[in-house]
Amino acid sequence: MENIRVYSHSACLSKENGEGHPERKERLQSIMDSIQSLDTINIDFKEAPLAKYKDVNRVHPQSYLDEIFEMIPDDGLVGVEKEPYADTLLCQNSKEAILRACGAGIGASIDLMSGNFKRLFCAIRPPGHHAETTRVNGFCFINNAAVAARYLQSQFDINRVAIIDFDVHHGNGTQEIFYNDESVLYGSIHQYPLFPGTGMESEKGVGNIFNAPIDSGTTSEDFLKIFNEKILKNVDKFKPEVILISAGFDAHKRDPLAAINLDSEDYFLLTQAIVEIADRHCSGRVISFLEGGYDLLALSESIEAHFKGLSL
Repeated sequence: MENIRVYSHSACLSKENGEGHPERKERLQSIMDSIQSLDTINIDFKEAPLAKYKDVNRVHPQSYLDEIFEMIPDDGLVGVEKEPYADTLLCQNSKEAILRACGAGIGASIDLMSGNFKRLFCAIRPPGHHAETTRVNGFCFINNAAVAARYLQSQFDINRVAIIDFDVHHGNGTQEIFYNDESVLYGSIHQYPLFPGTGMESEKGVGNIFNAPIDSGTTSEDFLKIFNEKILKNVDKFKPEVILISAGFDAHKRDPLAAINLDSEDYFLLTQAIVEIADRHCSGRVISFLEGGYDLLALSESIEAHFKGLSL
């Protein structure tokens, strides 16, 4: 059984989005409570460092970061996006939360390549997979997984990175960032049509993008079959040296923002299948990043199943 290191930070709890917003601090609190209750898995906790601008700039230009941080209010909330999706918000504590969330992936990358841990989880918010190179989107400011991928490639002898995204919403940001980069495979299974409206199978990049859009009401059995056939088989052929997971838990049947019918235990099966590929091709190296998931009970149960899969 593998030990798991968890990166998080209290600053990630200080990011406010206002009453009634689905991306709220209770999500992270629920997850941390569940992780801490897992007495059958050896879990090590570490504070996420602040991401350095030079590391973020491998994905996002400094002018983009400056524009975001200059909008941070002294009090209250400021919406960053234009209508109809003006729900990506900044509060006075946003800067540290954003940089800690990104820094978690950088810290995890260093630990991964040191050989101390093969499995790491970034328990963070705000999430990242909707953030494009120069566009805030879908609660996301910095693409945490993308920055980690670039960090691994620039600082270590890593050439091929696979990013597997099972959030119910397509990771338009991750796809946009790596669309013309054959060194990074991006595979996403997601409900379609649904926000953000991208992720058709015809979006293939340079042969490195694999999208598996699924219908509203998709069952667990069909989800797992499609995930294997359209995502994991292509990851297996790619033979990655590191696997990153955009781990959203909003394909759960309880989630209020989508209509897919996964049960909590299905996240064990999803994770187990990813870990098998990691063991085969990249010495078991996996970093998982929290993305979506908006029902607290579903999050609590699903994260336990995810960790049981990671620990294999």
